[in-house]
Amino acid sequence: MSTPPESLVDCSRVFVKNDAYGGAGAFASVPIKSGDLVEKGIVRVLTNCDGNENPYTFTWSDDIPNTTWACGSGCSTFYNTTEEASANTHMERDFATNSFVITATKDIAAGDELMHVYKSKAWRTCFQELNK
Repeated sequence: MSTPPESLVDCSRVFVKNDAYGGAGAFASVPIKSGDLVEKGIVRVLTNCDGNENPYTFTWSDDIPNTTWACGSGCSTFYNTTEEASANTHMERDFATNSFVITATKDIAAGDELMHVYKSKAWRTCFQELNK
């Protein structure tokens, strides 16, 4: 038997279910230690999309006036946002390979909701309600 190639996407430690906000959220399926991988994946860069209006896209550049937008693989689009002190994950973007890694910023119990701070939450039109 041959060894399968390493996958570009691994969300095996995450599942999606209804959340407390009336939508869907990402949750830990197993305990995850601080610093450990939560999920890794890839994105598709989008054209003809305005992420200022569409909250389901990722900010995929550091150029705010000319932002590039992307759609993520796996469970990544279901992570809800929170304040920095309450976040238990962090996403590192690799713009060159259109990939990302999400790591735990604190110990996470199985069943806990996975939360991070949206990179663009302070300035995107679609997130204005979050900043009140």
